[in-house]
Amino acid sequence: MTLNYLLKRMLGTIPLLLGVSLVLFGVLHLAPGTPMDVYADNPSVSQEALDQMKVALGLDQPLPVQYTKWVTAFFTGEWGYSIRTARPVVTEITERLWPTVILGGSSFFLALLVAVPLGVLSAVRRYSATDYSITFMSFLGISMPVFWLALMLQLLFAVQWRILPSAGMQTIGENSLVDLLRHLALPALILAFANVAGWSRYMRSSMVEVLSQDYVRTAKAKGLPHNKVVYRHALRNALIPVITVVALDFAGILSGAVITETIFAWPGIGRLFIESMNGRDYPVLLALMMLGSFALVVTNVLADLAYAAADPRIRYD
Repeated sequence: MTLNYLLKRMLGTIPLLLGVSLVLFGVLHLAPGTPMDVYADNPSVSQEALDQMKVALGLDQPLPVQYTKWVTAFFTGEWGYSIRTARPVVTEITERLWPTVILGGSSFFLALLVAVPLGVLSAVRRYSATDYSITFMSFLGISMPVFWLALMLQLLFAVQWRILPSAGMQTIGENSLVDLLRHLALPALILAFANVAGWSRYMRSSMVEVLSQDYVRTAKAKGLPHNKVVYRHALRNALIPVITVVALDFAGILSGAVITETIFAWPGIGRLFIESMNGRDYPVLLALMMLGSFALVVTNVLADLAYAAADPRIRYD
């Protein structure tokens, strides 16, 4: 893959992100309610104060003017201030970004380490008891609501057995790695389980198709060891369609696992999104959604790099 290709891909994302920003801005402002509704029922806030706040936030201007000012400021790094906290939006997001990276990264690699071997094993032992067992667990994981599983594990490990904390990222007064890992265990397991169920099925399907190809049968006919045929010849080609699914899910994880972070009170991007949505915090919401869109674009470029690494025949010139 050449540098020119990467440069073209990144430049091509600019009009895409502009289109996404227009849609997000329009949908958010056309939704019922405004940031002023949060204070409307507060008797201590006068109508005059609400009007002054509306003017200060620029909400009294026409939507095209608001959008032009916002998108110009956003792409120049001026993300404004949170309506809820009056703090810079950049500060609000950067403080929540690291917890999401920890949770999302650990659950992602855990899911990847489990899903790929399970998918390969299920394909190699197709129609066996092992295959049926893995398939059953995969379908169970896909159909099981994440919030219900999270609550059940909280009840079991935190309430009944009391071996893991039920929520939060750290115990007050403690700042150790062991304490962080204990808090991380349940939410990371929940996120990983949800992804393992889907990824293992994609891996199995792709692996079954590759194992039926002529070059795999030729490799077996030459007397190559079974493990070498599976992991050196078949697995790399079988990974290509799986990479696409994993890349899309990875962008979603980094954008914030809303349900998981909310249930476990994890101070990450997903929880910030819920708080901002409840408070009609337009600047923070727009910034989070734009960052999520950008993460999706970046992971697609990374997926292209992974394609070339998995299959040497793929070249980007």
